[in-house]
Amino acid sequence: MKKFLTVLLILVLVILVAFGGLLGFLTVTEYRPADVESVSVRYGDGAGTVPVPSDGFTVLSWNIGYAGLGRHQDFFMDGGKNSRPGDPDAVYSYLRGIVSSLEEVKADLVILQEVDTDSSRTYGIDETESLARGVSAFALNYSCPFVPIPFPPMGKVHSGLFTATDLAVTSADRIALPCPFSWPLSTANLKRCLLVTRHPVAGSGHELVLVNVHLEAYDDGEGKIAQTRQLMDLLQEEYQKGNYVITGGDFNQIFPGGQKAWPNTHPELWTPGVLDTDMLGGFGCAYDLTVPTCRLLNQPYDPSDTVNTQYYAIDGFLVSPNVEVSAVKTLDLGFENSDHNPVLLTVSLKG
Repeated sequence: MKKFLTVLLILVLVILVAFGGLLGFLTVTEYRPADVESVSVRYGDGAGTVPVPSDGFTVLSWNIGYAGLGRHQDFFMDGGKNSRPGDPDAVYSYLRGIVSSLEEVKADLVILQEVDTDSSRTYGIDETESLARGVSAFALNYSCPFVPIPFPPMGKVHSGLFTATDLAVTSADRIALPCPFSWPLSTANLKRCLLVTRHPVAGSGHELVLVNVHLEAYDDGEGKIAQTRQLMDLLQEEYQKGNYVITGGDFNQIFPGGQKAWPNTHPELWTPGVLDTDMLGGFGCAYDLTVPTCRLLNQPYDPSDTVNTQYYAIDGFLVSPNVEVSAVKTLDLGFENSDHNPVLLTVSLKG
């Protein structure tokens, strides 16, 4: 018995030392971005010289699920088991499908969320190489050398927001959002941000300010609210300057009417917030409820399983009063290559 207790004590000590070592490593290497950081803008040959046309253009927003959450996947945080596809071929297949869909739509401005550049879950593939157009910018919002969950662990993550266009871009900035997680959860969690790109407008002394956003998902709700407040402060500031402002992305909050269109039949699993329109201060919502923008990843996609398949309407746009919306449409891609459907916005600029 004494020998057994000794072995047990040694085992417990080894586990504690290993856990402490991991926690110390994650603490030292925690990603700590500044409040505002300039983002490098990558230019392709002969691109990025044409200003935004005031009489009409399109913006496409899409959470591509790091090209790892297509129809055959589930996700451990949504009630599933996994965090990655089984092999790199699956990632390449999803990525090719995403690129093909983007090329087919040919939007003037493309804003993407959950784009991996060097992550274990996507086998080190730099997805921006396939997604880049004439001008592109990337803002990191998830950087961790080793995410220890689930089992097997997710491992290294390097992922963020990506904006691409053939139109002119004058600058790009990463603006940090409040993080609702304290230590030690913060060490391996996302550091949410805004990717703000500025674009000259033809015949105008003002700019189009395009904001790519992906708000908090797995918080208690207060994080999303704080992030939305900071987002709206920025949008109002830019609008007061006379700029045209468009924000698009994955808000992880249900747009008005979304609960009625896609009722939450699985409240025991992941539940998004509800967008508080009182916080928008005159900005308009642009979204489409005819097709869901997101599915729950509790299981691989099976639309015939109406009992266990859950949909949401959490992706869309906010536009300033000087932006006129001509059309907004959620593109039904059947969740083939991502757990989200893209949303396409058509607008023109007033005055």
